[in-house]
Amino acid sequence: MIDIRNITKSYNNGAIKAVDNLSLEVKKGEIFGFIGPNGAGKTTTIKMIVGLLNPDNGNILINGIDIMKQSIEAKRMIGYVPDSPLLYDRLTGTEYLNFMADIYGVAADVRRERIENYLRMFELEDAAPDLIKSYSHGMKQKIALTGALIHNPEVWILDEPMVGLDPKSSHLLKNQMREHCDKGNTVFFSTHVLDVAERLCDRVGIIHKGKLIAIGTMDELRQGDIKESLENIFLELTEK
Repeated sequence: MIDIRNITKSYNNGAIKAVDNLSLEVKKGEIFGFIGPNGAGKTTTIKMIVGLLNPDNGNILINGIDIMKQSIEAKRMIGYVPDSPLLYDRLTGTEYLNFMADIYGVAADVRRERIENYLRMFELEDAAPDLIKSYSHGMKQKIALTGALIHNPEVWILDEPMVGLDPKSSHLLKNQMREHCDKGNTVFFSTHVLDVAERLCDRVGIIHKGKLIAIGTMDELRQGDIKESLENIFLELTEK
């Protein structure tokens, strides 16, 4: 579903290599966790996957479609939530969600049902008529998630999606991620909460200094040591 082929991204005229010859494939039906220290290249990679940045070299395919050559077609299949969502503060929650539904061409009856379902799930029904500028950080995160998923995209790209969410909303989102992949879709998300990645992900990739240094299921990453935690594996690999 996501096919990343030898992508590289540098800044400052090549002085800083944020992503270095990265290749990986994320399959249909898979929750893929993408973890790494601060500055490892996670967000740069994600921005290239969704088409906000172009790689210096390499290709990224979304369900066989090149994100650079057929940008609009590829982006229709993606629901993206950045690590710090920027919303339109002078719109109400309802206006923002309808705006997002208009962008993706979601029919009126379909959007109404989806908006109602997400607002109910995130307990935002009472806040939906209010201006977004009055929302707390957690409420803004919930509205951003709802707006990104309103067109029911096949591929969810979520950069630190649990930040700001209360425990109940975080639990419900994790359930939604699992249900989405059980239907044959894909979730690619980054997180610093390693125990969440360990419990939730089908596979995990670890990036460090722009390079993919490990990838696999938890059993594969443990290499036979069933007691090894993802946190220990992460620290061992990134401190070498």
